[in-house]
Amino acid sequence: MKILLVDDHPVVRQGIRLMLMTDPELEICAEAVNAAAAIDLLRKNELMIDLVILDLNLPDQNGLVVLQESVRRRPEVPVLIMSIQPEEHMAIRALKLGASGYLSKEAAPEELLKAVATLRRGKKYISASLAEWLALDVSGRREVLPHERLSDREYQVLCLLAAGKSVSEIAEGLSRSPNTISTYRARILHKMGIDTNAGLTQYAIQHQIIR
Repeated sequence: MKILLVDDHPVVRQGIRLMLMTDPELEICAEAVNAAAAIDLLRKNELMIDLVILDLNLPDQNGLVVLQESVRRRPEVPVLIMSIQPEEHMAIRALKLGASGYLSKEAAPEELLKAVATLRRGKKYISASLAEWLALDVSGRREVLPHERLSDREYQVLCLLAAGKSVSEIAEGLSRSPNTISTYRARILHKMGIDTNAGLTQYAIQHQIIR
């Protein structure tokens, strides 16, 4: 099983590699340290991939961009999100966008192998704790956080604004006009009840949306 590993931390990549090496049928065939590099690899038809293991906190763009590109270009390839972000904050958004599984980086090594084996059989993977949380969510007995009300594009812009990117930088990176990004920013501030970019950054750090 050939795996594309997307994570910007060398130590994390090495740790995942060591865990996967315990199964001789698993091979990391390519690595990417940011969203742009991951998307370039996904566009190479000659690169055979059976699984993508993807971090969400990438230095250039949120990993959800990579997820969307993977689903669009390689719909048959499952994507396992492996992130430091709390499951309850991001799992639903990732699963709705096409992820096949979601796993916390704090999970034990054997859980990673279990998740990969589950996806290999063509099934979805969620942890027991996430399954319990999803049941609570479906019942309507939990408070919806402000960032969960954002659209996927608004959430993407939130991550970039919170990381200190300017409107013009975001516009260039997303191939949108500055006016469009300014409109997104205004919607985000209104929906979240926050007045400034600094407030967005504080919120994003508090909820582990950025690190």
